[in-house]
Parts: sequence; structure tokens; C-alpha cells
Amino acid sequence: MAIILITGAKGQLGNELKIVSQKYYGYDFIFTDIDSLDISDPVKTNKYIKNTRPDWIVNCAAYTQVDKAESDYQTALLVNGIAVKNISDSIKDSTCRFIHISSDYVYDGNSNIPYSESSQTNPLSAYGRSKLEGEKAALLHPGSMIIRTSWLYSSFGSNFVKNNDQVGK
Repeated sequence: MAIILITGAKGQLGNELKIVSQKYYGYDFIFTDIDSLDISDPVKTNKYIKNTRPDWIVNCAAYTQVDKAESDYQTALLVNGIAVKNISDSIKDSTCRFIHISSDYVYDGNSNIPYSESSQTNPLSAYGRSKLEGEKAALLHPGSMIIRTSWLYSSFGSNFVKNNDQVGK
């Protein structure tokens, strides 16, 4: 049975994955959040991952307050960059696959054509820089994959679809 470790389980994506996971048999899902696994702590992260020995890790944990990241860059970098390196370091020399969720904020938005995975990054914000650091850290592990998204929509948490009173008017 494959073990799949999900970080950031109390966020929008993590909560949705909890629901979807109930439809998949033959997998052992482990859902963690800061209260059960603080990925910003390298010692705790390494110990947890060594003990659970996941086959896959899906990192849904993120600092997502884009505007606040400008004044709180150290926290954004800790969660979006350093914590990702802690995961990457913990699965070094393993066959664990690593899916890291990132953002289109790693680009400057000035392209006239759609971005591809080989497009030059050029983040213009603190948030984008922190997400790019996370991508670099994830890619230290050869079994990694990065998914860049521009928005998450969920029935959980806060997002502009749920919070926009003008939607549909």
C-alpha cells in the first residue's frame, strides 16, 4: 500500500484532498498540518518523514497572504521556501516522489504568450520570490514535480470566489 503524506491538510487544497482521498483504496493517506508536522522545523520534519516513510509527499502547505508577504517576507520565505527545503532534505537519497504546489507569481506577467515550465522566472513580489525559493528547494530532489497554479478555489478557507459579493451580479 502506497503511503501518501499530505502537508497543509487544513488549507483549501489539503481539505479538498481529504475528501477526494476517500474514493481511493489501496493508498494510505497521512494528512498533516502545522499542529502535527511543522515543516519549518528541519529536525521534526526529518524525524517525521523517516518514521512514516512515505512513497509520495504532496506539499499543500503555503504562506498565501500575497500582500502581507511584502512586510512579512521572513515568514513567507520560511513557509514557502525553507520548509520545502526541509522536506527535500528529508527525502534525499530516497525513492519518494514529491509534488510541490507553487504559483504563477514566479513570473512577471509580461509575456505575450502562455508560460511553460521552461519559461524564465522573474518574480516581482516578495510572495513570488518566496515561492520561487520553494521551487528551487523542491528541485533538489530528483523525484520532484512542481505544479504552478494561479488560483485555488475551494469550499474551505478564504478565496475570492467565496468572498466576492459581486460574483454573478
